[in-house]
Amino acid sequence: MNKAELIDAMAADANITKADAKRALDAFVGATTKALKKGDRVALVGFGSFSVAKRAARTGRNPQTGKEIKIAAKKVVKFKAGADLSGTVK
Repeated sequence: MNKAELIDAMAADANITKADAKRALDAFVGATTKALKKGDRVALVGFGSFSVAKRAARTGRNPQTGKEIKIAAKKVVKFKAGADLSGTVK
């Protein structure tokens, strides 16, 4: 499902216009992005939680040359599915 299909589904399920659904989705993405950028955790009960984790610097290998390369430390976004979502997908 892409963004346009998600907007269509949200509009149909909530009985709102596609424009309203797009604004709602954009607001959710924006608010989630701001929270994660500050290092906060976003938890949606039953759905899951988004959080930021630090990934340590490490040594990797260039698959074309086999030469070792250094991979810098960085922050990554993690998602952990909630119990309701996990149970539904099974």
